[in-house]
Amino acid sequence: MSEFYDYFTLSLTLSPLFFFIIAVSFRLLDNSALLFLQKEILVNSSNVSVSCIRHQIQNHPDKSFKKQLKKALLFRHLQRTFLCLMLFTLPVMIYNLASL
Repeated sequence: MSEFYDYFTLSLTLSPLFFFIIAVSFRLLDNSALLFLQKEILVNSSNVSVSCIRHQIQNHPDKSFKKQLKKALLFRHLQRTFLCLMLFTLPVMIYNLASL
């Protein structure tokens, strides 16, 4: 039982790093700025707002472009979800490190 507890505390200690790596990978998969530039839609930064993406999904006539934007929006939501998970597991990690 002691081994299980040790592995469990180790996994809780490393979980924020794991969630952060997954969030970064989803951010890298989100290529919404590139999609806008390919359609000659000018954007101010590489971080396109969610409202701008939703506006283009509703108003653009190209179906394949809409599908790519929906995929980029999904990646953006997954990135935020994993960042929230990282923030929620940070206090657990700090508690586990303090108890060692």
